[in-house]
Amino acid sequence: MITIGIPSTEPGGLEAAFGQHFGHCDLYTLVDVEDGAIQEVRTLPSVPHQQGGCMAPVQYLADNGVKILLAGGMGMRPLMAFNQLNIEVFFAGGAATVGQAVQAFQNDELKVFTTDFTCGGGGGPK
Repeated sequence: MITIGIPSTEPGGLEAAFGQHFGHCDLYTLVDVEDGAIQEVRTLPSVPHQQGGCMAPVQYLADNGVKILLAGGMGMRPLMAFNQLNIEVFFAGGAATVGQAVQAFQNDELKVFTTDFTCGGGGGPK
């Protein structure tokens, strides 16, 4: 089983709007997938940046078993931290809902999140 983390808007879940920037979302929807089938969907509150800056949410997701992150935007530092923690990040910026992002991932339609997709931090584009 693999746990996918997706930045989400309230109330979370597959029907929730996709949170475009990983560090500035209402919460995270965690989706457990095994053999291509969704086993469980749950939510995880977001954490404030104050303690640990943008690294706090990265470690928090790792501590909660996330191995894949689907994101629309993030800065260079969190991307490097995800890579160091062996969490694969994929660019899902075109998804409107969490469910659409997960489906695109399962259909192998997402690109690996590279520095080309990073922003300058704070949720704004480069």
